Amino acid sequence: MRALTWHGPRDVRVEDVPDPKLADDTDAIIRVTSSAICGSDLHLYEVLAPFLDAGDVLGHEPMGVVEETGSSVTHIAPGDRVVVPFNISCGQCWMCDRGLFAQCETTQVREQGSGAALFGYTRLYGSVPGGQAEYLRVPQAHFGPVKVPEGPPDEQFLYLSDVLPTAWQAVEYADVPRDGSVLVVGLGPIGQMCARIARHRGFRPIGVDLVPERLQMAERHGVRTIDARANDDVPEAVRELTDGRGTDSVIDAVGMEAHGSPVAELGQKVATVLPESISSRLMSTAGVDRLSALYLCIECVRRGGTISLSGVYGGMADPMPMLTLFDKGVRIAMGQAHVKRWIPDLMPLVSDESDPLGVRDLATHRVKLDDAPHGYDIFQRKEDGAIKVVLEPGR
Repeated sequence: MRALTWHGPRDVRVEDVPDPKLADDTDAIIRVTSSAICGSDLHLYEVLAPFLDAGDVLGHEPMGVVEETGSSVTHIAPGDRVVVPFNISCGQCWMCDRGLFAQCETTQVREQGSGAALFGYTRLYGSVPGGQAEYLRVPQAHFGPVKVPEGPPDEQFLYLSDVLPTAWQAVEYADVPRDGSVLVVGLGPIGQMCARIARHRGFRPIGVDLVPERLQMAERHGVRTIDARANDDVPEAVRELTDGRGTDSVIDAVGMEAHGSPVAELGQKVATVLPESISSRLMSTAGVDRLSALYLCIECVRRGGTISLSGVYGGMADPMPMLTLFDKGVRIAMGQAHVKRWIPDLMPLVSDESDPLGVRDLATHRVKLDDAPHGYDIFQRKEDGAIKVVLEPGR
């Protein structure tokens, strides 16, 4: 089959790899019809290179049609249309019983000290081949895949794999008070959906970014925006909109590759070119994240407010302004999305023909699998208006 494989920083290639096969009775084989490029994939494209091996198949936002199932898989069958959550969970362990599917004890990558295995996401999360491919082996398929109806286009359901549950959890963790305000820092795909979900739930979202197309997309969906290029003091602009206090809650939808952190950016780039034995230790023990987005969140949240982190961070010793956090009484919630926990909340919304979350207005580029390297390039450089790139292996 054809699949997108990693070969080095900013070097991804579509090439022939072996077809996946059933390995356990809880497996399924999916023919992928759509697979999106995630902002987290861009971390693999460059920053997290020390934890990847040449030939690794990337991608963790797939959906498609079931081709084959193991004997223990009974809730889906060949021919069914399914979305595959990005985290791999059993649905039966102590963690899963509590809805903490991203910490599944059956698939935890204990040798790396990590939570549940993820599709297409480095040795840190199990080196499981990903879904930017023609076919995908789905472990724990007796629980994971979500069956969706025939008829509507893929994009109506595709984002249930990651974007929508991640955004829903980010808003949930933000603990926004009734009729309260929430600042969304970063209006990429996750930030767009955080802002839309917040508005749908009756909150007052404000989005901040510096990419014109992202700001315009958010505004189309009724989100008030702040252009970081035109505001030298974003925290002051936020306070002006919130009676001088700051927003009740803030969502960090940026993470480790934020703009405005030149020293940390240099450290990340150095880590990707060092010998693997050195670079992986550096990434595991040093403060290598670009923290400007997180610092902005801390400045913008009101006293006694909540910060919800959905952006990915990778450093183990990042400096934190603990005095400010303690003095302001800020609460912080974070973590990988527990995808299946939020499906009952989201399925009625994505199934609604009125499209209340605007899922049909997120993808800006739809390309063939063979054009995936170009998709990564324009997404990483924020060129050609790229906000969300969807790969279509069947084209």
